Amino acid sequence: MVIFVANVVLYLMAKQNVALDKADVELSDVAGIYCEDETVRAKAGAMKIHRFRQDGQPRVVISILKIIEQLTKLCPGITVESVGETDIIIEKASLQHDKPSQKYGAWAYIKIAFVALICFFGSAFTIMAFHNDVGLGDVLSRIYELVMGVESDGYTAIEISYSIGLAAGIIVFYNHIGGKRLTSDPTPLEVEMRNYERDVNQALVEMADRQKLEEDVE
Repeated sequence: MVIFVANVVLYLMAKQNVALDKADVELSDVAGIYCEDETVRAKAGAMKIHRFRQDGQPRVVISILKIIEQLTKLCPGITVESVGETDIIIEKASLQHDKPSQKYGAWAYIKIAFVALICFFGSAFTIMAFHNDVGLGDVLSRIYELVMGVESDGYTAIEISYSIGLAAGIIVFYNHIGGKRLTSDPTPLEVEMRNYERDVNQALVEMADRQKLEEDVE
């Protein structure tokens, strides 16, 4: 049903990436909507923008311009102000794995242990290789000899203090002790993951634009 309105402004804040466990995607699923006219806001929120088909792609990119075009057809005379993303990436995915009640199987723990071992030994090798390149052992031995007046045997207080300080620095840098945070700030890994997600989303949008895969609003 078409609603004729005038002097009505609808504000649209589109999300960048959305994963939905449903076939029919409505505008309210992918964007925040505000309008003083409750009828227009409800109509806009219920507007279907895409339908995932069984044989279709599990991921689509929809331009906000196409959504605005459809909104102006649905509500002639309306003014749409977009304050969010210019393109929306919608993925059809099951969200069952996100439920906290689900228990991990043995294979999941094996993968976690495998990744943990790779990170541990990989980081240890990297640190040792760096120390060897800069000759840190010789530097610490020389400092010990200058301060104490005797030759270092390689296992002195200065090496032990450096090792403890290195471990403490890593813990403070990554802002984690076990599963607990030291502060409320995001960790460097979380920051890098957000940057990676942003780069992936940008690449998906550019690929869709090049390959003309942007979906029309249904």
